[in-house]
Amino acid sequence: MGVILMMALSMSFVSCKGCVDKAADATEEASDAAGDAMEEAGDALDEAGDAIEAAGEAAAGAVDAAQEAGDAAMDAAGEAADAAKEAGEDAANKVKKAAEDVKEAVKDSIG
Repeated sequence: MGVILMMALSMSFVSCKGCVDKAADATEEASDAAGDAMEEAGDALDEAGDAIEAAGEAAAGAVDAAQEAGDAAMDAAGEAADAAKEAGEDAANKVKKAAEDVKEAVKDSIG
């Protein structure tokens, strides 16, 4: 009976050792998978940060372009106003000159 008890105990220790090995292998695989997942998550965060930075730069560029377009429009409006003022002054001077010419012509014809 002692021999049977010893055989049973030795088989249970061999069986438990196999379980421990399998558990250790499973733990190692789980650890590797978790490490890979963490690395991929880090890469995804880096890519998201790059995308956010690019979006910020694009937005800043759009604001600068809009401001430059507004400045150009204001400059063009100012130039148009100056040109209109000059044209008005030229027209007024020509009318004044024509009136003086008419006045001189009337004077010459009368007298």
